[in-house]
Amino acid sequence: MAEHRSREERRDSGEARIVAFAGSLRRGSYNRALVRAAVELAPEGMTIVPIEIGDMPFYNADVEAVGDPEPVAAYKARIREADGLLIATPEYNDGVPAVLTNAVDWGSRLPGNSPLHGKAVAIMGASPSQIGTARAQPHLRQILGHAGARVLPPPERLVASAHQRFDAELRLTHEPTRIVMATLLERLLRWIERERAANAVEREIRAETARR
Repeated sequence: MAEHRSREERRDSGEARIVAFAGSLRRGSYNRALVRAAVELAPEGMTIVPIEIGDMPFYNADVEAVGDPEPVAAYKARIREADGLLIATPEYNDGVPAVLTNAVDWGSRLPGNSPLHGKAVAIMGASPSQIGTARAQPHLRQILGHAGARVLPPPERLVASAHQRFDAELRLTHEPTRIVMATLLERLLRWIERERAANAVEREIRAETARR
């Protein structure tokens, strides 16, 4: 299984381990359900591991100066070891929820050596509204870009009218949406392969420069 191999072993075999989380703490969240659907729809060679982000304290430089709290250290370690991230964002007040912004804040630390820097990321989101999370996703893309993450380019994956896409047990039953989700995951896998190839070229250039 991909989750039991090192990043180097997964890279050599073409596999990818994805850490996924939702920017919602609500048990009945459509975005948490979207993450569960992604686990089911993962293509061959991809393993998706859901994690929780709600147990981390708000980012505070004073706390950081003493040392990352255990939930933060565990979160950073999971991101660092992953080949990519999958984030499902709700839309609160035309933007990204505080719990998700907090996760990005912690993941962007420390500058130059943060677990988010250079990480392949795909964004999705679900909402009962008619436009899905059309405002929140560009906001999230912007702050992830500032943190140095490699965010998958558009088209966005907006699950609008989410109450009509999931059943009473919050299973994604809308077949067109399932197809769109599967396509997003395939694109993320190719994006990771692209980043791996680019990183390999960079390593070769650095090695060649060091030999001169």
